[in-house]
Amino acid sequence: MADAPADIESLIALMARLPGLGPRSARRAVLHLVKKRGTLLLPLADAMREVGTTARECVNCGNIGHHDLCGICEDERRQNGQICVVEDVEDLWAMERTGAFRGRYHVLGGTLSALDSVGPEELRIPKLAERVKDEGVSEVILALGATVDGQTTAHYIADRLNGVEVTTLAQGVPVGGELDYLDEGTIGAALRARRAL
Repeated sequence: MADAPADIESLIALMARLPGLGPRSARRAVLHLVKKRGTLLLPLADAMREVGTTARECVNCGNIGHHDLCGICEDERRQNGQICVVEDVEDLWAMERTGAFRGRYHVLGGTLSALDSVGPEELRIPKLAERVKDEGVSEVILALGATVDGQTTAHYIADRLNGVEVTTLAQGVPVGGELDYLDEGTIGAALRARRAL
């Protein structure tokens, strides 16, 4: 069986490093791109080059944009005293797709993890404390995962922030979820977060 040319193998190896792609998936994706060179590969390469030179992290919240401040941080209408804390940019974008939150965000860049030697200084927790003080924040909403590390991070942040209300997203049964298909942790969280009808 013939090997792929070195440049294609190099592209496959790079693609395989992306989340959700292993070596076999990366090989299929690259072969598809090569077959669709004019309609996919070249436009993708151009778009990646453009993003590579223009995308930058917002110095305030950690979102991705094209300027030092992202559009959310520049929007004065969103300075309503609320900051929603998320683990990563994809979580911020997921929250934005709902259209339900009209305040500002803070991207931590991960969660605390003793096993991975990730402490508060490796995350953007000191910057969060600074923003709460400087921006007149009245509420910090913690939208972190319901994992051990997510909950540890949430408790750490709540303990660190003084003089501001710290809330968390309700957790539990998803819309359309059936109890028989849910794990015990989800059911327990739903029971603790119950509210009156």
